[in-house]
Amino acid sequence: MDDTSARDWLEAELADTLAEDYELELEDAQLSEEIAKIYKKVHPAGIERMDYFRNLIRLQSELIRLQSWVQHTKEKVVVIFEGRDSAGKGGVIKRITQRLNPRVVRTVALPAPSDREKTQWYFQRYVPHLPAGGEIVLFDRSWYNRAGVERVMGFASEEQVEQFFEDVPEFERMLVRSGIKVVKYWFSITDEEQQMRFLMRIHDPMKQWKLSPMDLQSRVRWEQYTIAKEQMFARTNIPEAPWYIVEGNDKKRARLNCIDHLLTLFPYEDVPHEEITLPERVFNPDYERKVLPQELYVPSKY
Repeated sequence: MDDTSARDWLEAELADTLAEDYELELEDAQLSEEIAKIYKKVHPAGIERMDYFRNLIRLQSELIRLQSWVQHTKEKVVVIFEGRDSAGKGGVIKRITQRLNPRVVRTVALPAPSDREKTQWYFQRYVPHLPAGGEIVLFDRSWYNRAGVERVMGFASEEQVEQFFEDVPEFERMLVRSGIKVVKYWFSITDEEQQMRFLMRIHDPMKQWKLSPMDLQSRVRWEQYTIAKEQMFARTNIPEAPWYIVEGNDKKRARLNCIDHLLTLFPYEDVPHEEITLPERVFNPDYERKVLPQELYVPSKY
């Protein structure tokens, strides 16, 4: 490949990368005209798209360095993402994992516990997902379900909640003593912002699947969730694993601020890499490529 061809190929690859980022941004709902008017009133001017992409790509390149450092040093990292429904947890997790190795950085989003799991030690179903050396695990909701949705919706008794509050600080201290770095983020949005995001989901066919009966109940029980959140902070904000609150009304700024903060928590640095060279392809003059049946191919509709 000559220099011109290599440059053209590189430019095409960069264009594809930006297109992928832009495609993710298109997840913002197509609002009805009336909802759009209300939405603009309650939102200040957002960050410019190119400024956002430029900073996101820079931070993602640092995440790659962090990933390499974690692999090299055999660090064990747990990052917990909590917050109200529609607060933006999934969006930041997507941007963190977008360019990373899924064998090193993986996301855990557990469903409701089964009947069998309900009879186990509460933390038992989370333990198998904890990281080994050289791994980062992102929990999209976590054992803090007990302090939030389970408590507010009545799925856990007050005795179980109290037992959780007594156990979780020691559980997390055990994790830290075992060498696991525990990072806890709470994504905070206002009442009005959640209402707008729920309306967006209702009016966007591609996002309606995100609404569940539990989500709708969270609107009804906003104040109960607020009280539960405040008590959770008071009982579980420990020096070994403190809470960090991310202001989430502006999605793009929340993503950038969270990733930037996460990077500051680790003394990562460049690690040695073996030089990669592309080996020469072996050509066998006696090999003749077979013609495969046309029905094996995916139809070229586009």
